[in-house]
Amino acid sequence: MTVLQEFVAALSSGRIQVVDLTAPLSDQTPILGLPEQFGQTWPFQLSEISRYDDRGPAWYWNNFSTGEHTGTHFDAPVHWVSGQHGADVSQVPVSQLIAPAVVIDHSSDAADNPDFLLQVEHVKAWEAEHGPLPTGGWLLYRTGWDAYGDDPQRYANDGRTPGISVECARWLAEESPIRGVGVETVGTDAGAAHSFDPPFPCHSFLLGQDKYGLTQLRNLGQLPTTGAVVIAGPLPIVSGSGSPCRVLALVER
Repeated sequence: MTVLQEFVAALSSGRIQVVDLTAPLSDQTPILGLPEQFGQTWPFQLSEISRYDDRGPAWYWNNFSTGEHTGTHFDAPVHWVSGQHGADVSQVPVSQLIAPAVVIDHSSDAADNPDFLLQVEHVKAWEAEHGPLPTGGWLLYRTGWDAYGDDPQRYANDGRTPGISVECARWLAEESPIRGVGVETVGTDAGAAHSFDPPFPCHSFLLGQDKYGLTQLRNLGQLPTTGAVVIAGPLPIVSGSGSPCRVLALVER
């Protein structure tokens, strides 16, 4: 059999499992609220066009409106001022949307401290146990925050959500071989990152180095520490800074 035939056979037999890392997208999907002086993203909303009626007797469809960074979504480099000359979401090479992934799990720390920050020493300790971070792959940072994804108020937690320290964000952007970082929270940065120096370091450093972000992921607890492959599928929005996307993980069982 060819490699692709073997792959399809493994999917059919269950030797490769597909894990959905995507949060459902609805008008209840949590969104990031900014201070009033800044522009705001639109919550997700469906507007019915027709539903088997006189507006269209045989079809049901909707218009939808929302921001690019709603729900499980992809951050392209151009999303941040540090990456303003980088790729928009339509320009991201499709070969980079399928990549190996590892999971660093600090859900117990985040359960004890919602302001918990991933540090460089945490990542280096993980590497000492599991091997180097994957070249061109994803670091998926598990905090257990997906458990609150259906409760917008608890999910926001008055701005107290776990994230990544300034030093770690810089190290991941400038020294590590990864292509991007995926998180379970509303954005790649901690809830308190507006007060960091610089503010929002994950956005600033990672996107400034032509790396990517994935946010509002779910089911990271179903993935192995190493060995998964992630497929991230943003819409190729021309001039777009990001896109809601379906994120899937392939796992050998």
